[in-house]
Amino acid sequence: MSFLLDLALPFSRLFEAEDAHRLAIRALSLMPKPATPADDPRLSVSAFGLNFRNPIGVAAGFDKNAEVPDAILALGFGFAEVGTLTPKPQAGNPRPRVFRLLRDEAVINRLGFNNEGFHAVVARLTLRVPYGILGINVGANKDSEDRIADYVAGVETFSAHATYLTINVSSPNTPGLRDLQSAAALDELIKRVLDARERAAQKGNGRKPILLKIAPDVALGDLDDIVEIAKKRAIDGMIVSNTTVTRPASLLESNAKEQGGLSGKPLFDLSTKILAETFLRAERAFPIVGVGGVDSAETAWKKIRAGATLVQLYTGLVYKGFGIAGEIKRGLSAMLDRGKHRSIQDVVGLNAVEVAASRESV
Repeated sequence: MSFLLDLALPFSRLFEAEDAHRLAIRALSLMPKPATPADDPRLSVSAFGLNFRNPIGVAAGFDKNAEVPDAILALGFGFAEVGTLTPKPQAGNPRPRVFRLLRDEAVINRLGFNNEGFHAVVARLTLRVPYGILGINVGANKDSEDRIADYVAGVETFSAHATYLTINVSSPNTPGLRDLQSAAALDELIKRVLDARERAAQKGNGRKPILLKIAPDVALGDLDDIVEIAKKRAIDGMIVSNTTVTRPASLLESNAKEQGGLSGKPLFDLSTKILAETFLRAERAFPIVGVGGVDSAETAWKKIRAGATLVQLYTGLVYKGFGIAGEIKRGLSAMLDRGKHRSIQDVVGLNAVEVAASRESV
């Protein structure tokens, strides 16, 4: 299936970025789901009380409205995360709002949490037969008077359908959203979200893991507070990181100055450094999902050695195609062979100190 989809990849560049994405979702929805070959058992991962058959997942943003999570899993990914979803349907920012930086292998987006809203997605997921690990990423409406209440509603709404839930306070495209990363606001947010999780569990929905997704642009002093609160409140995990509002001087494309969050290859160094800093502060209190610039076995390996138990990608799909999961898994198995490692979990965080100390930035 991925081979057929990847044949169309060069032609997708003829379409405006958001239209090409819509076509990709449509194509996945129409493709039959083949039996997925067994993964190398050394790639299996235990995290948040869940068992992942491999550590490679698709990040939120690709399948915003949970239209094709099972098709994504059938491509060989170990997990799929859908969203970001908000209580009310939201159109997002005006188009154009997604920009390819072809020579940089990057994307800038200022979508603004465009999605169909909780009700429509619940109706879709109610018809789904559970298959694989499904993360549901929730956020707040732009015009919400109580943004924390929106996250609480997300946990209460989707606990019956998610394998895990992600609290996204890191999008740069909803004004003021990243303010929820400040210490006092974050502590209140996590407290209320975890209380909602317990209420959902009492209704028979299970006690679903809660992950916190942060930005790569946090100052290290603020990261101290974020991780300390996450540890104090016993959050199940963190996702590091979302897109960046910074722009490296190395960017080649003229549209690199477009407003929004930058993802892809230029994000790799910054996001990996923040990942390592988070890993060292967490002191293995919870697992971390590494995101940002993953497009190969080599970049996935570096994320894992910097402290990621799991990794996610999205922009890598845009430039490398739907066969990327298989390519990464084969490469990781070869690296385990070379290092004579028994499991991918044996290498988590081995280079964290070195990466955190590096001067690399975007």
